[in-house]
Amino acid sequence: MLSNVVPQEHNRFPFSPIVDRPPLRWPNGARVAVWVIPNIEHFMFDRPGPAVVPATTGFVPDVLNYSWRDFGARVGIWRLMDVMDKHGIRGTVALNSDVCRHYPQIVEAGNALKWEWMGHGPNNNTMINSQPEDEERELIGRVLKTITDATGTAPTGWLSPALTESGNSLDILAEFGINYVANWVNDEQPYPMKVRSGEMLSLPYSAEINDYISFIERSQSGEAFAQSICDQFDVLYEDGATTGRVMAICLHPFLIGHPHRSKHFDKALAHIASRQEVWFATGCEIADWYRQQQAAVAG
Repeated sequence: MLSNVVPQEHNRFPFSPIVDRPPLRWPNGARVAVWVIPNIEHFMFDRPGPAVVPATTGFVPDVLNYSWRDFGARVGIWRLMDVMDKHGIRGTVALNSDVCRHYPQIVEAGNALKWEWMGHGPNNNTMINSQPEDEERELIGRVLKTITDATGTAPTGWLSPALTESGNSLDILAEFGINYVANWVNDEQPYPMKVRSGEMLSLPYSAEINDYISFIERSQSGEAFAQSICDQFDVLYEDGATTGRVMAICLHPFLIGHPHRSKHFDKALAHIASRQEVWFATGCEIADWYRQQQAAVAG
């Protein structure tokens, strides 16, 4: 039986300075593996959520902010798909399973683009943190089954809503065949995590190259966010000459999908794509390649 008590130290992985690791090499000599993560989400009508106008968040329903978020499924995701497809980039979707029921056309379109699907909880009002162990296990199992049935593919990756975890989450996810998570934003390379059974990698995600933080928390413009993407990439590209790096670009269609932002995001992708030693990959592709490289080093 797993304990729901969170220890003082996580004990999921040892400290590993990036300067002490063997060089990591990506396919075809790429310096940077770039994965783009659209968060495709469902928000409940009677619950608070991200807000463009905080003054109405206490209202039930909060029509202004709910409909602002709803723009992502109705309009924003379609513009984002067009921009990414223009540059030949496949998304790794952090998918609320409720999306499968409410917006099946999005799943159909994502499958046509050969996007990858990660589990992302049932909706973006339900955090993964305080549930009893059995309830959390049932919730995760239900989410993964719903996504598998709707997309035709069982997810191997997971990003929790708001990156939330309990002390049991990683072990439960591994039980269901999840072998990489993106909740931990502490590295520029994948690394293994200890779980009770199975295997688990942490894949680099970003709280900074993230349109929610940029637009909601920092009130940045679309142009400023795009410049952050370019600056992040340029430094990682130089560092990647020594050892490979991972760049995560974390997006929400109700934010990046607005025209005044998407035009700058388009330019940022063009900047990245203009370099030769870049690998646009999905989460599963990065995890699989990393495991192969580690096995070769160990062998």
